[in-house]
Amino acid sequence: MKLAAGLLIVIAPAFAAEQVTFYRDVAPILAERCQGCHRKGEVGPMPLLTYEDARPWSKAIKQAVVLRKMPPWNADAPRGSFHNDPSLSQQEIDKLVAWVDAGSPAGNAKDAPPARVFADGWSIPQPDAVFEIPDEYQVPATGTIEYTYVIVPSGFTEDRWVTAAEVRPGNRAVMHHANVYIREPGSTWLREYPPGKAFVPSEKGQRSGTGGNSSAGATVREQVIAGFVPGRPAKQPPPGYAMFIPAGSDLIFQLHYTPNGTATTDRTRVGFVFAKGTPAKRVIRVQASNPEFAIPPGAADYPVSGIAKLGIDCELLDAYPHMHLRGKSMTLTAIYPTGEREELLRVPHYDFNWQLVYEMNQPKLMPKGTTLKADATFDNSAANRFNPNPKAEVHWGDQTWDEMMVGFFDLAIPAGVDPARVLVK
Repeated sequence: MKLAAGLLIVIAPAFAAEQVTFYRDVAPILAERCQGCHRKGEVGPMPLLTYEDARPWSKAIKQAVVLRKMPPWNADAPRGSFHNDPSLSQQEIDKLVAWVDAGSPAGNAKDAPPARVFADGWSIPQPDAVFEIPDEYQVPATGTIEYTYVIVPSGFTEDRWVTAAEVRPGNRAVMHHANVYIREPGSTWLREYPPGKAFVPSEKGQRSGTGGNSSAGATVREQVIAGFVPGRPAKQPPPGYAMFIPAGSDLIFQLHYTPNGTATTDRTRVGFVFAKGTPAKRVIRVQASNPEFAIPPGAADYPVSGIAKLGIDCELLDAYPHMHLRGKSMTLTAIYPTGEREELLRVPHYDFNWQLVYEMNQPKLMPKGTTLKADATFDNSAANRFNPNPKAEVHWGDQTWDEMMVGFFDLAIPAGVDPARVLVK
C-alpha cells in the first residue's frame, strides 16, 4: 500500500504543477484528433470547435477517451502502426481526464492554437469539380429501399487524374452508404438505363472485378472512385498517386437509403480535386471476397474466407474489412510467392457502425503472385445484440439483415498499366 501511495505521489504531479486548461492543453488535442468529425455537417453528433462547444460534453469526453471508444479505431496493432491511426496517446488521455476532473477550466484564450481551416462543406481541399444527382431522391418514412442508382455523365473531354475525392450525402440521417463508380466509355454496365434518372437495376448480387461490393454486371472497367459510410474518410492517395477518369466516362452513383420513420429527401454529390499533371502511380481497388456462404442459425463463430491473386507487382496503400451486422472479426493477410505470410490487418471486434480504412505508413510492395486473403468470422447467435434474426440462415445480400464478406485493398500500379492485368482470374 505504501508503494502504491508513493507511486501516486510520483505520477499525480504530472499535470498538477500547472492546472490543465482548455485553451492551452485540450484545444490542441481536439483540433488534431476530433474536429475532423466533430463539426457542423460531419458525422460527429456535436461540434467540438470551441470551449463553449466542448464544456457541456466534458464528462462524456472523459468516459469516451478512457474507454478508448473515441476516436474510433478497431485495428489490433501498436499505436502508430497505420498512417491514419487517430488513437490518443496515454499523455493525451491523461490531460483530458485531468481537465475534466479539475472542473473543465477554460484558461487563457491567448493560449489557444490557431483554428483549423476546413474547406466549406468538404473535408478535402476545395474541389475542382462537383457532381450531384440531378433530382432530389424522395425517401419514404418506412419500407425497404433497394440499392438505387443514378447515372451522371462527367462531360470530361480529356482524361482526368484525381488526387482527392469525397462523397457528401445531402441527408446523412437516411444514408446507409453511397458509392460513386467510374464507368469508362467502352463499358456496357447498366447501359440500358437512362442518365439522370434514379433506378433499381434488375441484376443484383456479388460484384466482380476490382470494384466495389455489390451490383452484378460490373467489371474491371468500373472502379469505385469514392464512397461514404459513417467514419470513413475522403479518399486522398499519397503525393504522386491518383485515381483515373478517362475522357467521356460516366459517374454512377450507388445509393443505399434506410428510412427512419420520417419522409424526407436526399441529393448526394461528389467532389474531385485534379492532379496538376500525370502521376507516377494509378490507384485502383481490389477485393478478396466470398459470396458463397450460408451462415447457420445460431452460429456464434462462423468462418468465411476469400482470396485474390495478383498478376503484376503492386503497392498496397490501405486495407479495410466490410461485413454487416453479424460481422465479428476479420484478418487480412498477404501470402507472398515465397510462401511467407504477413498479417496486414487484424480487426478482432468488427463494428458495422465504424467501417474504417487502415492506411499503411508507406506503400508496401506486393510482388506478382502474391495472394491477398480475407478471413472473417460471423456471429449469428442470440448473444449478438445487433443480430436481426438469430434463427435465420444468412446469405450474401445487399441489405443489412443479409451479409457480405469483403476484404478491400487499395493498390497502386504504374500509371500506364492496364488494370485488367492486376488480378489473376
